[in-house]
Amino acid sequence: MKISIIYHSESGNTEKVAQFIAKGMINAGDVNVKCMSIDSIDLDYAKESSAFIFGSPTYMASMSWQMKKFIDTESKKLNMEGKMCGVFATANYFGGGAEIAELSMIGQLLVRGVLIYSAGASKGAPYTHVGTVAIKDGNEFEQERAELFGKRFAEKALELF
Repeated sequence: MKISIIYHSESGNTEKVAQFIAKGMINAGDVNVKCMSIDSIDLDYAKESSAFIFGSPTYMASMSWQMKKFIDTESKKLNMEGKMCGVFATANYFGGGAEIAELSMIGQLLVRGVLIYSAGASKGAPYTHVGTVAIKDGNEFEQERAELFGKRFAEKALELF
């Protein structure tokens, strides 16, 4: 099964967290995962994906305008209807905003007709709530949690698809 992780990253932090999530997905079993910047999407791979995770840095307590524009205009090319999606966000500082960025991505993705999954608290601690969050590229705990989020997400995708 193919899974696409699509992100916007200015500083490289969001890209690094995408790689941690991908590592967790690979540990889940029989999945192929590809991390792609919104600036260089492998459209053929993405169209064949059964699941997607979108990641954005937090700007002004929301997703980046670049990610919003991508979801608004380009994501319709990915044929995501009925497919599983998740989100993650990075932030420069602890103190809030990343969860709002995640929720803003989720709202946009629901309009595309996707199924949203995060594992939340259903798998026990550490919780992944709405999606994983990291300050910059994450401390050791945040990196491990990103991997765990990827693993749980991929396990559910394998179960569903």
